[in-house]
Amino acid sequence: MIEALAVALLVVVLVFAVVRPRGLPEAVAAVPAAVIVVLVGAVSPSVALAEVGRLGGVVGFLAAVLVLAKLCADEGLFQAAGAAMARVARGDGRRLLGAVFAVASVVTVVLSLDATVVLLTPVVFATAARVGVPAKPHAYACAHLANSASLLLPVSNLTNLLAFTATGLTFLHFTGLMAAPWAVAVAVEYAVFRWFFRHDLRRPSEPVDAPAPDVPVFVLVVLGATLAGFALASAVGVEPVWVAVAGAVVLAVRSLRRGHTTARGLAHAAAVPFLAFVLALGVVVKAVVDNGLATALADVLPDGDGWVALLGAAAVAAVLANLINNLPAVLVLLPLATSTPTVLAVLLGVNLGPNLTYVGSLATLLWRRVLHHHDDRADLGEFTRLGLLTTPAALVLAATALWLVVQAT
Repeated sequence: MIEALAVALLVVVLVFAVVRPRGLPEAVAAVPAAVIVVLVGAVSPSVALAEVGRLGGVVGFLAAVLVLAKLCADEGLFQAAGAAMARVARGDGRRLLGAVFAVASVVTVVLSLDATVVLLTPVVFATAARVGVPAKPHAYACAHLANSASLLLPVSNLTNLLAFTATGLTFLHFTGLMAAPWAVAVAVEYAVFRWFFRHDLRRPSEPVDAPAPDVPVFVLVVLGATLAGFALASAVGVEPVWVAVAGAVVLAVRSLRRGHTTARGLAHAAAVPFLAFVLALGVVVKAVVDNGLATALADVLPDGDGWVALLGAAAVAAVLANLINNLPAVLVLLPLATSTPTVLAVLLGVNLGPNLTYVGSLATLLWRRVLHHHDDRADLGEFTRLGLLTTPAALVLAATALWLVVQAT
């Protein structure tokens, strides 16, 4: 009974997060569900508090990065990126796609996938309109790269940060292991996009004169220093959340003094209801794991560092991400992974797998809302066909690249 209730509550929380009736925050369902699993004994209060404590640093980091990304937007970084992409495109959809891939990959790596979905996607819509080309290929690229391009750094995705904590690797060691899988995944996405959207990309357009971008140099310097800080902090045992907070504080002080943002804007950017959702979801997932799911998945998740084992772990993680969303999937699978290569293979699955369906990641759900705000709707059939072409190929080749890197080290 308790196991069935825990599973049912997890399903309710995930469905609510997908549908968001009346625009209510995801926490409206997740927090009561977490309270219920504690009250019925599916998880003890001490275990629930321990889970919240384990996720506390990760959630704090997420809040700091969300604020940092919003400050970058307020200081004109994304507008500058849009102007640069338009200047590179010169009326050519194929050139614009290459520029979007480059910018979206960098934004995802440095400012996390949420920045690509929420802040860059509207800029891409505006840039495509300015260039005079269909926006669809470039908007779809933001959705896919928010997931695929988030493999590189521990700070690029909430799933990465959870996996990074589990591995005990340094910042640079993690990045070195994931660099080849990341590059392979992005290359596969680009090749498929060029073919899949070949007709949209070849539509003729008159070249437009795009002004030179007004680059916010101070913002770029702070971001560069923050990235360097992540690597240095990892080497001396300092949590990345403090580096992210420092970067956000530096930009916030400057932005507040110049009137580019407000205290209310910063508080809103921190997305406190979403942070509460993540913590509550962790408690609900812990209840499901402790009441049978861990035992079931332990028999399914491959063990070992061979190519077949790593590919199998990535595949299991990808399937689970599309069944219960990638954040719950990584929370479920990380305790079952018996080695660092297996943890990284699981990360491939939960980051690349979500490109297969709308519900695979919260980033994709956020992306759909951005499209609705622009009176555009992604076609389910087209999204799925694109996912079927990109996801299996990217997963196999990225897992192969990971295996080769592991063998070489």
